[in-house]
Amino acid sequence: MKTFACGDVIPGCSARFSASDEDGIFAQVAGHASRDHGVTDITPELVQAVRDRIVAI
Repeated sequence: MKTFACGDVIPGCSARFSASDEDGIFAQVAGHASRDHGVTDITPELVQAVRDRIVAI
């Protein structure tokens, strides 16, 4: 399993995501970013910032 805390990228956000792999994390984060943060352009920099903060649990 892997986990990601949105607050590591967006200060103040308490959302956390868990999935068996990075693809599962990214699927959850993309919906959250659009729905809760108004992010519609998923840039390579944003992808890398998320990837750098995904940790195994």
